[in-house]
Amino acid sequence: MSSKPLTLPAFEEACEAVNKVTLRTDLLFSDYFSEQTGAKVYLKPENMQRTGAYKIRGAYYKISTMSKEDRDKGIITASAGNHAQGVAYAAKAYGANAIIVMPKTTPLIKVNRTKALGAQVILFGDIYDESCEYALKLAAEKGYTFIHPFDDLTVATGQGTIAMEIIKELPLADIILVPIGGGGLATGVSTLAKLLKPNIQVIGVEPEGAACLTESLKAGKVMTLPIVNTIADGTAVKTPGSKIFPYLQKNLDDVVTVADEELVTAFLDMVENHKMVVENSGLLSVAALRHIDCKDKKVVCVLSGGNMDVITMSSVVQHGLILRNRIFTVSVLLPDKPGELSRVSGVIASEGGNVIRLEHNQFVSINRTAAVELRITLEAFGTEHKEKILAALEKEGYRPNVVQTEI
Repeated sequence: MSSKPLTLPAFEEACEAVNKVTLRTDLLFSDYFSEQTGAKVYLKPENMQRTGAYKIRGAYYKISTMSKEDRDKGIITASAGNHAQGVAYAAKAYGANAIIVMPKTTPLIKVNRTKALGAQVILFGDIYDESCEYALKLAAEKGYTFIHPFDDLTVATGQGTIAMEIIKELPLADIILVPIGGGGLATGVSTLAKLLKPNIQVIGVEPEGAACLTESLKAGKVMTLPIVNTIADGTAVKTPGSKIFPYLQKNLDDVVTVADEELVTAFLDMVENHKMVVENSGLLSVAALRHIDCKDKKVVCVLSGGNMDVITMSSVVQHGLILRNRIFTVSVLLPDKPGELSRVSGVIASEGGNVIRLEHNQFVSINRTAAVELRITLEAFGTEHKEKILAALEKEGYRPNVVQTEI
């Protein structure tokens, strides 16, 4: 008989269960983020967890508490990817069939890995909420046992085992930053953290374009966003869980939101300084460091997952380089006569710029001999170097105009 969910005995049970399948994800001290913030920043690298995310914890604990009869009916869930892999892994461990409904926008790596774990994958809807509706419909029609990815107290209990590990390893932790999609991870972590250490701060972090919990907390009740728009696909949720909402109201000290551009910067920071790939949703906690007062505090950032496909990764890197002025595009007008292109290139080369693309537009002016437009996309070492190149072009009379870089 399992204990009542989200109580200390249940968390202890969950720890015992998930320890059978999880990998150790010991805290990593971050010199880089500590220096940036004036805090002592530690990373909880669940991106290195089995299946590439923390979700295996809740899925495995939930399935371990189910009757054989319920498991034998077949297990169905909806997921943007990480919960899918957790359920697929746990179902396979218990010899149960798993059906996973995923949004059509789910990164390919998550789809393929879920299939590789033996689950049947159905792609339906553009966001998680649409996939969930369809999964519930199939569960009602076929008699499958539905496991909600976040609005389930037993699942949330399994996710909360992260807090047990954090506080055991760092008893003097002051703040835990935890990503929020539907709220299951934040529910488990905040509830157990407060049971073990009532004075610890637990702060949730949402993407600006999918801040469903922020709106719900303001309203004092569960709210549904009309639309979500964020690169953090794992946390692109319109409605937080209604069953777990009271726990979030009680145990979260604050919720902050993070812009997509900050996630892009955080991705580059993580790759360059920690040599780790963390998916956009997993980076919410790191990006939030700039939004909180944590000087001289011990802060733990939960990196919730690392399942990112190569195309998404490439796009994030390109955008990051543009945001850091490592790549930029400049437009100049020049006479349409031989030697002008060479002259412009010479100015850029003299300042150490590296041209990576040229676009020549002869139709920008009625009088072609007076002016044609040349758009130059180039690499620089950063903002200071970019300004030097622009100053050199200005000095030679080209009147450079910085325009949006097309990726």
